[in-house]
Amino acid sequence: MATPPVDEKLKRSAEHAQEAAEQTQEAAENTQQAAEHTRAAAKTTATATVQLKDSADRRTELAANRTVFAAERTYAAWVRTGLASLASGIGAQKLLAGVVPGWMILSTGSVLILFSAFCFAAAVWRQVFTGSQPPHPDVQRLPPFLLVLFNGFLALVSLAALFGLWFGQTSGD
Repeated sequence: MATPPVDEKLKRSAEHAQEAAEQTQEAAENTQQAAEHTRAAAKTTATATVQLKDSADRRTELAANRTVFAAERTYAAWVRTGLASLASGIGAQKLLAGVVPGWMILSTGSVLILFSAFCFAAAVWRQVFTGSQPPHPDVQRLPPFLLVLFNGFLALVSLAALFGLWFGQTSGD
């Protein structure tokens, strides 16, 4: 038979073992809850990652749209500059007559009209040959054949104005 101090030690050891078992059970339950939270957080993170990817793709598409619109604004600026230069070249003859020598009027008008033809060609070149293409914009680009058609016509008008300046009748002749 066990002695009373040994019985007491065994009893305390059994109580400690019981407490350790209860603490281990609590730790297991806490670990189970943490695992469930981790799974839920991982699922939320995966959903957020998909949403971020979708958001990034949409931002890329919107940036591509802005790039297309910026290219169209640049095209319009080239055409506007060409039209202003054409009008200035044609008007130079009337505006400068009697102010500067005839050769200067002819050269100024010629340079302005030739610059207008250059602007019309550059407008098409810049619009059609953009370098790297934007990644799949939602908006459609202007059809290149229309740009060539209209700007080709404007370039022909510039050349006709140039020949008119060189060989046309002037009121001072």
